[in-house]
Amino acid sequence: MNEIITYFSTIPSSHRSLILVGGITIFWLIESTFPLFKMKYKKWNHAGINFFFTLTTIIVNFILAFILIKTAAWTTENQFGILNWLPKIPIWLYTITGLLLLDLIGAYLAHLVEHKVKFLWRFHIIHHTDTWIDTTSANRHHPGESVIRFTFTTLGVLFVGSPMWMVFLYQSLSVIASQFNHANISLPNKLDVVLSYFIVSPNMHKVHHHYVLPYTDSNYGNIFSVWDRLFGTFTSLPKEELIYGVDTHMLPEENNKLKNLLNIPFQKSRSAKNNQNH
Repeated sequence: MNEIITYFSTIPSSHRSLILVGGITIFWLIESTFPLFKMKYKKWNHAGINFFFTLTTIIVNFILAFILIKTAAWTTENQFGILNWLPKIPIWLYTITGLLLLDLIGAYLAHLVEHKVKFLWRFHIIHHTDTWIDTTSANRHHPGESVIRFTFTTLGVLFVGSPMWMVFLYQSLSVIASQFNHANISLPNKLDVVLSYFIVSPNMHKVHHHYVLPYTDSNYGNIFSVWDRLFGTFTSLPKEELIYGVDTHMLPEENNKLKNLLNIPFQKSRSAKNNQNH
């Protein structure tokens, strides 16, 4: 455990980049060999759009990183936050508790709020417009959403009181988990179900990408599945019934053109019969 703490305390930017690129590469190869769906699409063209959004997310996080570092340092120096108020516990339990709470605020809560607040949904909807969910879809976030997500992550660090090494560990796990649960990979149903009791499995998250309510408003988790089960937002749907996308933007010129995707938050809001609350 001490080795992990030491490593993530001083993890080089090159290693963090390697985690991102390595994860995409590994899951890309797996989904190409064992696909959940044999989707008829131009995989590289689709990836190009999602890689653009990956790059903008990296840029946003890089520009704002000093805020996260300052926040983590402040919580440590001032013994602020849940982890600092707990009695002394084993380091492994301290780490798991911190990761669970960071995932609650930085991922689950952020995701839930983006679905419930109309202004935030305008930015998050770009992620849902993808009609071909694969591992590159994990990073399909409008730059505006990247700022929103960063804000929730920073709030998570503040309230949890997590040191910077834990933040880096959380972010690394979050990247891999998101690439995994978006990947177009076919797992045995029983294995996927077992995994879904602990982490967000591929089939569990794919339900969230079904194109209509109430499925769109379910399974908000990223790393841990406990929050969806605890707060009653977990649901399931046979994979054979899945249709990816969002019912307000099902046309290719709406969901597969980069210029339009960037403009969606600033366009007139739409409502489909089954999507009235957005």
